[in-house]
Amino acid sequence: MMAAPRSYRNRQVDKGRKTLTSTTTTRTMALSVRGLPKLSSTKASKASTRVVTRASMWYGPDRAKWLGPYSDNACPSYLKGEYPGDYGWDSAGLSADPETFAAYREAELIHARWAMLGALGCVGPELTGDGMAPNPWFKQGALIFSEGGLDYLGNPSLVHAQSIIAILACQVVLMGLAEAYRVNGGPAGEGLDKLHPGESFDPLGLADDPDTFAELKVKEIKNGRLAMFSMFGFYVQAIVTGKGPVQNWQEHIADPSGVNGFTEILATKFTPN
Repeated sequence: MMAAPRSYRNRQVDKGRKTLTSTTTTRTMALSVRGLPKLSSTKASKASTRVVTRASMWYGPDRAKWLGPYSDNACPSYLKGEYPGDYGWDSAGLSADPETFAAYREAELIHARWAMLGALGCVGPELTGDGMAPNPWFKQGALIFSEGGLDYLGNPSLVHAQSIIAILACQVVLMGLAEAYRVNGGPAGEGLDKLHPGESFDPLGLADDPDTFAELKVKEIKNGRLAMFSMFGFYVQAIVTGKGPVQNWQEHIADPSGVNGFTEILATKFTPN
């Protein structure tokens, strides 16, 4: 049998290359949703399979949904799994408008991050307090008005605060600059992602691996939502019991049937001590 002409073989090789390139491009476009960073053409062929395997469970039409296997026809069409933490639940229609949806997501994520910091801050004073003595979080700030002021972690050489005006001014300036940088960009480069690290600002290298980064976004919003509920619980506990979360937890563990949400809410005076 005669060998195929060289020109014919070359055409077949070129056709195969075009098909491979088209498949890679299609995969890259399918992964370019808001929750998944875009893949460069050189990395797409290596990373696409890994991203589909790990991240598709949180993004896109096949992601986990709020009713599990019974979610068919229970999710609105405008929730397409583009954002991390989208489980297809929107009974109030808050996400129907794309611009409103994006604004709500930004507000939710910022509040979630503050709540995670706040939850840690509410537990910390009870574990350390001023002078390493336990103190509930809602009494900790008042120590700045005491005669000796407030020593962070009980160490006067670390941070010794005596002026609420100075602290407020520092917070306004520092947080104002940080927020202005987040929204408007800064020396690190214009057009940065306002919500997530990457590009010119990623000191910890969180966005180096696309599929890991997409998964981290889901973990962040899930933990942030839990922290927001925790903060609400801390507020209610302080009003109902006059105690901090650590003390409430210790008393509940010691007597679960006698000290719980039902007994406390019916037997106390609804004002902090």
